[in-house]
Amino acid sequence: MNGTPQTDTASLPTLTLVRQLWQQTWPMAMGVMSLLGFYLVDSIFVARLGTEPLAAQSFTFPLAFLVIGVQVGIGIAIAALISRAIGAGQQEQANRLGALVLVGGGLLQGMLVLVLWLIQEPAFRLLGASDEIRAMIRPFWALQVPAMWVGGVVYFGYSLFRAHGNTRFPGMMMVATSLLNLLLDPILIFGIGDWQGLGLPGAALATLLAFSIGGVIVAYALRGKGWVQRHGMVAQVRVSAWPFAQIAGPAMVSQLMPPLAAMVATALVARSGDQAVAAWGMASRLEGFSIVWVLGMTMALPPWLGRCYGSNDWATVRRLMQVAAGMVIIWQVVLGLVMAFFAAPLASVLVDTPAVQAYLTVLIRWIPPSYGFLGVCMLVVSASNALGWPMRAMVISFLRLFLCYLPLLWLGLEFGGFGGFALGAALGNVLAGIMAWGFYQQALREDHLSVQARSN
Repeated sequence: MNGTPQTDTASLPTLTLVRQLWQQTWPMAMGVMSLLGFYLVDSIFVARLGTEPLAAQSFTFPLAFLVIGVQVGIGIAIAALISRAIGAGQQEQANRLGALVLVGGGLLQGMLVLVLWLIQEPAFRLLGASDEIRAMIRPFWALQVPAMWVGGVVYFGYSLFRAHGNTRFPGMMMVATSLLNLLLDPILIFGIGDWQGLGLPGAALATLLAFSIGGVIVAYALRGKGWVQRHGMVAQVRVSAWPFAQIAGPAMVSQLMPPLAAMVATALVARSGDQAVAAWGMASRLEGFSIVWVLGMTMALPPWLGRCYGSNDWATVRRLMQVAAGMVIIWQVVLGLVMAFFAAPLASVLVDTPAVQAYLTVLIRWIPPSYGFLGVCMLVVSASNALGWPMRAMVISFLRLFLCYLPLLWLGLEFGGFGGFALGAALGNVLAGIMAWGFYQQALREDHLSVQARSN
């Protein structure tokens, strides 16, 4: 189980369980932290160029998250299918699936980024970008689009390693490419010596170069392992299409909903001006960095829960989820309150422009304390996929965004201005966490009754 504890979890003392859960979580968290840390620092560099470049970059986030959503959904499905094939002793099938990862996934990602390139003008206009901002976006987007494609192919390569039980190499590569990106960012954005740099497009070029170098290293690492077999790949499509759809469908839909909601949120923020959009973009980057531990747990906990599900050990499931939710709430609420207390100085570190600082201060003061409840919602969605409730996970993701979050954003903005918008985001997170935990408890009761019925 890739390091998952094999002891009787239900009988362990709480502190021991916390320790084991922490040991499972922190390696995942470090890998994610390196990526999110890069994204945050990247935005800090761009913020030094001024409000308009930061706003231009912020307008691209929803479309970029759309690509990432598809990429993650494909990765979840393919990794699961490859792992099952290896577990069944079907190594040749696993190798053919490996080829499908790189070829099929690459083609799908390529078509998606091509569409995003073709619709950029109406898409960014719909999001509320002004003519001036769209003019800034064009050269940046011209480099960001191929960077997203290369990043997707590299991610599929990482999925092959994870499917074959090697998580260290992808983790090391995520850290390495993030550090390389951070090294290239200031050089390509601001220049060096007499060279003035590229400005905003330099940030995209740094990402493209870092991902490309990472892709070369991944290709070299894959060479000779035999994990990619093109012979019989077309026939494998017919065999694996339906199992793939069953896994990837709900996962992809769940991953696509946040970027769609981000588009709506960005369009709402745009009503308050470019400074507000710039602040919202920085706050979004800060959010990802702030919940990195939650993200790590959502990757570390599912294998553990899956083992419990396979053995019908629902007592352990309850215990694990109670401990995990408690850890998430305590950590994120404390961190959120600290961030809220230092909102103004934190905003001044992240951005230079006073107007953007003011907007960002409001966002930091209200939203981070609610991340504990957001974390519970994310935990329940991740656990639902592991416990055989993929459709429930998709429903929770939908309700979180389109029932709890976005309506409160709109109501807050309508009746309270930008401060109401920030408060609406916080209340939406709280409501989502409560709603998700209720769905989880309901699912447990239904499964318990189902088990009782079968035993009778």
